Amino acid sequence: MTRVLSCIQPTGDVHLGNYLGALRNWVSGQHEADVFHGIVDLHALTVTDTPGTLGDATVRMAAMLFAVGLDPDVATVFVQSHVPEHTQLGWVMECTVSFGELSRMTQFKDKSAKREGDFISAGLFTYPALQAADIVLYDAEEVPVGEDQRQHIEITRDIAIRFNSRFGDTFVVPKAVTPKAGARVMDLQDPTSKMSKSAGSDTGLVYLLEEPAAIMKKFKRAVTDSETEVRYDRAEKPGVSNLLDILAACSGEPAEVLACRYTQYGPLKSDAGEAVVEMLRPIQARYQELMTDRAELARLLHVGAERAGAVARATLARAYEHIGLLPR
Repeated sequence: MTRVLSCIQPTGDVHLGNYLGALRNWVSGQHEADVFHGIVDLHALTVTDTPGTLGDATVRMAAMLFAVGLDPDVATVFVQSHVPEHTQLGWVMECTVSFGELSRMTQFKDKSAKREGDFISAGLFTYPALQAADIVLYDAEEVPVGEDQRQHIEITRDIAIRFNSRFGDTFVVPKAVTPKAGARVMDLQDPTSKMSKSAGSDTGLVYLLEEPAAIMKKFKRAVTDSETEVRYDRAEKPGVSNLLDILAACSGEPAEVLACRYTQYGPLKSDAGEAVVEMLRPIQARYQELMTDRAELARLLHVGAERAGAVARATLARAYEHIGLLPR
């Protein structure tokens, strides 16, 4: 069975775009491959400077991953900092990648430019080395990524190939794969832009933990157009098409078929909002259940850490042995 790794930072609240675009595919994918899902809290240190916040955010993200349907008996769900081999192998990866390779990473240049004049962590520069360790630790054959992360997989491949060339066959060389297409969810107030936490306002974002009344309010205020015809046309009618796409993702029916049932925007907005509310109801209930039973949540994460740790320890031991480090 193919080994697949997908990770997520515990920063920000999960919204509808995250769920329909990616997390729902994680849930279905857990039955198709040997999946490892890491909550990469150590990566979040590049943007975290307030004590106490990162642990709470990690707990909330863990509860959300289990609430949307990841099964701890099927998928390996773990917290990065609970598996110390990540940082141990991360140093080995730093020593295997060049300064020039890291300096060419687009994400570092973009993020450091945005923070000009502010504190820029060295971890932001060496981030790809730790990310490479995250991947090769688990003998991951496939890493589903969008175009913005493809460069990170390429540098991971380069590091793994270089290490294998120097020290012998040690790491599986991963490949980037295009994730299974999820629903394309756009901002309800700006339907030409993806629903994103980086938006200037959250009026067009629907968070998975929002109250039903708040969700309905956002859908009823969703931007459409000055026409009255309901038809699926992303280019000419992005707002209406976005509502149809969301309703289609919730109902399982094609957007073009759904469009034929409406002659006015109002009922479409209401139905899309109600479909989202109903879809999120069991997720919210399970999330609240887990958040009120921290012992159970800790147990689930311990199970994941033990399973992930067993694989990571074997990989790190293999790397140390091939390097020729003095055994303990």
